[in-house]
Amino acid sequence: MAEKHPLFSIITVCYNAAPTLARTLESVDSQSCRDYEHIIVDGASTDGSQDLVAGMPNELRRIVSEPDKGLYDAMNKGVSLSKGSYLIFLNAGDKFHSSDTLALFEEKIHAEDMPGILYGQTDIVDEDGRRIGPRHLLAPDNLTLDSFAEGMVVCHQAFVALKRIVGFFNLKYRYSADYEWCIRCLQHSRKNIGLGDTVVIDYLSEGLTTKHHKASLIERFKIMRYYYGLIPTLRRHIGFYARWRKRQKQQ
Repeated sequence: MAEKHPLFSIITVCYNAAPTLARTLESVDSQSCRDYEHIIVDGASTDGSQDLVAGMPNELRRIVSEPDKGLYDAMNKGVSLSKGSYLIFLNAGDKFHSSDTLALFEEKIHAEDMPGILYGQTDIVDEDGRRIGPRHLLAPDNLTLDSFAEGMVVCHQAFVALKRIVGFFNLKYRYSADYEWCIRCLQHSRKNIGLGDTVVIDYLSEGLTTKHHKASLIERFKIMRYYYGLIPTLRRHIGFYARWRKRQKQQ
């Protein structure tokens, strides 16, 4: 009898993240849709993260704990281990916005005949899980390959990709490999389905990109230049700077 594979592979990468990991596990455990596997890729934590996972048992969850070469290497391990039709990356501190989030994606998948990408909106939360506000870039109504020429218009955690169209993260990018990965997914997707104004992810604000903002921006510029051309990328960055200045004045 053939093995039944889950609809979703939820991949959580963590390292010494015990203070925020519990709410991620609780968020996954609370989902009304149970057609998933939850893969924890732990970088050999020393803060009790493994004990925390063991203390919150879920028959749909498994953990791999071993040293890795960084965030995106760990995410590649998650891709290799996954058996689901769709991949969702939900790192320590991030959570699904509601207990029905997976069910909403499941409904769209069946209604739209297995689209390549599904996506929704994102709220930003602090280390205590309290809402800070919406992400400053809102996911567009119509997501295309050209949409990402404007930057990371969909938060990676809110970007659900059909596994058969994805590749591995390019490890030459230390801080923005997720951005480049999403572009490649869009190149191979025949249909992208959004959930409109529905918030699907609560994203912890202090991620790797946030902590290394300047280096991340440099990497993103190189990625944009490769996929969208130098001159268009330079023109867009003039607009990016103007928007950034406007946000600074409003704060």
